[in-house]
Amino acid sequence: MIQTVRKAWGIPELRKKIIFTLLILLIFRAGNAIMVPYINRDALALQMQLWGTGLLGLYNVMSGGAFATATVFALGVQPYINSSIIVQLLTVAIPSLERLARDGGEEGKKKIQSITRYATVAIAILQAVGYYFMMKNYNLLGQEGIWPALVIIVTLIAGSSFVMWMGEQVTEFGVGNGISIILFAGILSRIPNMVSGMVDGVQKWSAIKAGTMTLESLTSAGYTEAQAQAYLNGALAPWAIVLLVVGILALIAFIVFINDAERRIPVQYAKRQVGRKMYGGQSSTLPMKVNMSGVLPIIFAQSIASLPITVWTFIGMPKEGTISYSIYNAIDTKSVIYMVVYFIMIIGFSYFYSSIQFNPVEIANNLKKQGGFIPGFRPGQPTVQFIQKVLSRITLFGAIYLGIVAICPLIVGKVINNSSLAIGGTSVIIVVGVALETVKALENQMLMRQYKGFLE
Repeated sequence: MIQTVRKAWGIPELRKKIIFTLLILLIFRAGNAIMVPYINRDALALQMQLWGTGLLGLYNVMSGGAFATATVFALGVQPYINSSIIVQLLTVAIPSLERLARDGGEEGKKKIQSITRYATVAIAILQAVGYYFMMKNYNLLGQEGIWPALVIIVTLIAGSSFVMWMGEQVTEFGVGNGISIILFAGILSRIPNMVSGMVDGVQKWSAIKAGTMTLESLTSAGYTEAQAQAYLNGALAPWAIVLLVVGILALIAFIVFINDAERRIPVQYAKRQVGRKMYGGQSSTLPMKVNMSGVLPIIFAQSIASLPITVWTFIGMPKEGTISYSIYNAIDTKSVIYMVVYFIMIIGFSYFYSSIQFNPVEIANNLKKQGGFIPGFRPGQPTVQFIQKVLSRITLFGAIYLGIVAICPLIVGKVINNSSLAIGGTSVIIVVGVALETVKALENQMLMRQYKGFLE
């Protein structure tokens, strides 16, 4: 990876793209330091300890901590990601959009991109309004009224739209994968906070063991009982640090291995004579990646599985001792029910995305047109059935892999009683996946320039 970046830096054109990308990321990080007015950040920081898991925690990590600190980029890339997912779903459901994506060519891609932009702004408006009312319901505003509400909502919408624009600029003029690069930078910027959080967790654990920090001492210091309990839950034993570091390294190695894993179906091309020359007869392979859908099933599954808790968080948590509170605990992001539903949704969305990205009928038709066939299977329906069978098995393995990556941090967090690990697996797979994609994009661009020089 380092060698690839070093070689890319030696090519003037790629060097300009890397510098442009770094400048965009610098602007993104600067925007994460500009605060939205009229919000009490100290009270928000305490409240985020209660919201540290689930959808709001995922928003906070993907925004680089901007969601918890109420900056202009608090919504981050989430509106764009959600709109992209929705447009993909509609492309499958609406025939006109499907024809536009399949047969529209470059013009069709531009129209779909335009629809995605408008959907991003619409989702940003809804999320900005929801963000304001959440701040209002939990008394996190420094000042209330029409003007503060207008300033907060408009600022968040503008910030989200600007992040979308920066991502498109990186895609067009930078190294590519603009939104993914910004998402990567946001998550990576949380590493210093994660390290300091681990140190703080060990200090809390020592204070609890020494008896100097208790629930009573925190409540007497001004914390509510829920905030005090969330603060105590952040304690981390020293042996847990070693377990976490080893687990993260093993998870990274596992993700890199699966990301490059693929099932190669042998393909034979029939010989054909054109004039006096004989063409074809060579052997090739049809590669099928184990994890075709990337991290999208995890993001979408977590968004839906966490939706009830998130809505409850927006309108206000139920009081203890009520039936609503019992239901809230039963479907909380730390509950067994949530983990089971989350795992099943990941498998379901993995199959959905693999069916979008890999069409066995289209692959079989292309092979038939090119004179290719899979040994042992006749062209046409038998080939389609074989490819579908292989695709189903590969997708199942990839879905179970994604489920393990997403669920393991939840289980470990429940064992060591630290809820901050709930989105660790999602963060690691996004960071590793984007890093590998970026390196491959740089390698492809270097390869294109080598071919260009050869032809000239």
